[in-house]
Amino acid sequence: MTHSPARRRRVARALARLLAAPSLAVALGCTPAPAQAYDESRPEVKAFVDEVSARHGLDRAWVSRIVSAAEFRQPIVDLMNRPAERVRPWFQYRAHFLTERRIAEGRAFYGTHRDALDAIAARTGVPAELVVAIVGVETFYGRITGGFRVIDALATLAFDYPARAPYFRGELEQFLLLVREAKIDPLKAQGSYAGAMGAPQFMPRSYRNFAVDGDRDGGIDLWTDWLDVFESVANYMVKHGWRPGEPIYATAELWYPGVEDLPANRLELAHTVDSLEAKGVLFATDRPRDARALFVALRDTEGPTYRVGFNNFWVITRYNRSVMYALAVTELAEAIAAAPAPVAPAAATPADGFVPSTTPAPR
Repeated sequence: MTHSPARRRRVARALARLLAAPSLAVALGCTPAPAQAYDESRPEVKAFVDEVSARHGLDRAWVSRIVSAAEFRQPIVDLMNRPAERVRPWFQYRAHFLTERRIAEGRAFYGTHRDALDAIAARTGVPAELVVAIVGVETFYGRITGGFRVIDALATLAFDYPARAPYFRGELEQFLLLVREAKIDPLKAQGSYAGAMGAPQFMPRSYRNFAVDGDRDGGIDLWTDWLDVFESVANYMVKHGWRPGEPIYATAELWYPGVEDLPANRLELAHTVDSLEAKGVLFATDRPRDARALFVALRDTEGPTYRVGFNNFWVITRYNRSVMYALAVTELAEAIAAAPAPVAPAAATPADGFVPSTTPAPR
């Protein structure tokens, strides 16, 4: 069968439009242009702009300008497909975060900010060394806050990462609201490949819901203001159920073979102290017999290693949904607290990344 030249041209144009969509181009092994913008020729982009503008009373043209300035970035999709928690065993994951350098710098960092951190710990019950460890794991004490534009990360994952598109569309929506409220330049703010921002790596929804103006200067800056950073991390823990004075976890052993089949590493307090012991998990704790707990089983260099996490361990997994993350943060905090923190000669400065807005917000 032959087709007219006009029909062939129409088919060619249609195919070109399909290949211009980043998600399809990637699926077919094609590499989209590195600066491919998200214009409203894509129905899902237009629908997002329409819905968000209407839902929050935002100027539609303002929303459209910001979203249309976002660019698809294939490295973001690649990084999402291989996070460290999934591809590394525990002993490799731990070795990355619990280095002598990270521990030493954590102690120095604590020494520099001791007064502020200890005051926050006394008021909230969240240990100062835990706040330090979270910032240390997330961004190496504020120095590595991410090299992607936040708008690119969120748009790429909202429109071209189907596995979690609804979540990231919600975060993109929250970012637009944050831009309006915090006067952040939406086209210059830098963050992680997932759109997390600042020294504590808050996602936009968390920034809006849990970030705190620690120095009471009328604004919240998680990139360069350490009081805001420390207060915000502690507030996140408190709002998610941190219990002052309670232990985070206990090391454990197994009574008998076969207990390895006990469900492990679930991000829920599905057991109690009593039920775990009844199932053959041996650990020392002063927690009540009915205290809720979770069972952790990880692969170490010499075989499996076990922990029992309590409420505060679970709270840390609210910050990052990973038992390896929670354990790494806790062990780094223990190492930082193991020796007196030296007093550093000067305060550390977070990495550049916060850019005051030069784009008028909608009224």
